[in-house]
Amino acid sequence: MKISTQLVSAPLHTPFVTALRTATHADSLLVEISDDELTGWGEAPQVWKVTGESLAGAQACVEGPITTALDGLGPDDLTEALRRVQNAAAGNFGAKAAVDIALHDLAARRRGQTLHGFLGSTVDTVRTDVTLSVGDADALAAAGQARVADGFDVLKVKVGTDATADVERVRRVREAIGPGPTLRLDANQGWSRRDAVNAIHALEDAGCAIELVEQPVAADDLEGMAWVTDRVSTPILADESVYGVRDLVNVIRLGAADMVNVKLAKCGGLGPARTLLELARDHGIRTIVGSMMESHVGVGAAAALVSAYPTSAVNDLDAAWWLREAPVAGGIRYEGSLIHLPTAPGLGVTGLTV
Repeated sequence: MKISTQLVSAPLHTPFVTALRTATHADSLLVEISDDELTGWGEAPQVWKVTGESLAGAQACVEGPITTALDGLGPDDLTEALRRVQNAAAGNFGAKAAVDIALHDLAARRRGQTLHGFLGSTVDTVRTDVTLSVGDADALAAAGQARVADGFDVLKVKVGTDATADVERVRRVREAIGPGPTLRLDANQGWSRRDAVNAIHALEDAGCAIELVEQPVAADDLEGMAWVTDRVSTPILADESVYGVRDLVNVIRLGAADMVNVKLAKCGGLGPARTLLELARDHGIRTIVGSMMESHVGVGAAAALVSAYPTSAVNDLDAAWWLREAPVAGGIRYEGSLIHLPTAPGLGVTGLTV
């Protein structure tokens, strides 16, 4: 197998603003793995404030220890290849995810199957929420109305900058969109435990009907998140607190969250993601699958996963929707809240457009 990499920077049609960062581009490392006839694709996004991994580091990991680990393996040795990828280096989950996805994509193409079909699914659409970036109350209310008009019925509001102001922003969004659409919040670690409880109680008392609150406190403050979870009725979703199995076990042990957000670039690919989803299900933890700011490659792989491994709630896979233009041809297609999976083999990606 031949492994090659390509750095891409795809502009967004609207700036993406959270409590952690502001993004105007989706910067990723695309990985291609070829058997001389067919090519599988994978992606490692750069999200400094979440994973701390750089594109240069991901590229070095893929072209160095991961390529060395795969030396001598043929394209049909998928199980052994995936094992070697995970053992090739410590950390570097984005790089591992990119190669893991590319290996799965190539394996599916060699069998003439879609990636979701290769994973065992016959479902060719999945639903996604859409994010409203951090902004003032007027901007958020207008964005909420626009996204509902675009066909989205699950909206995720980015909060975490100021708890008191956040409550007012969310109330304004609910007033603007009415009672029908589902509303969820993502604080991106921005609140203290007391601010989180106060804000969530205020929203509960105001009848804002919040579906869930994602990562209200710092990622390493599991005791704080457990404290919040124990004091509110609204479900708490762990995101940045959970990368791998050990993290999820700690969340389960402490009762730190009701739900977990599994992301390929956090856990290292489709193989580890399946393990996390199954572990969560076995212990009564509800699940969603999310995405970083990545393209149709990474989001397509996540969508294929949830097609084959249904989650407990609508997933968070709108990242590629934010791109002004896709850096690749083919792949998934958005229609309102629906993601249409490809009918072509693998991820359906046929090449670069940049």
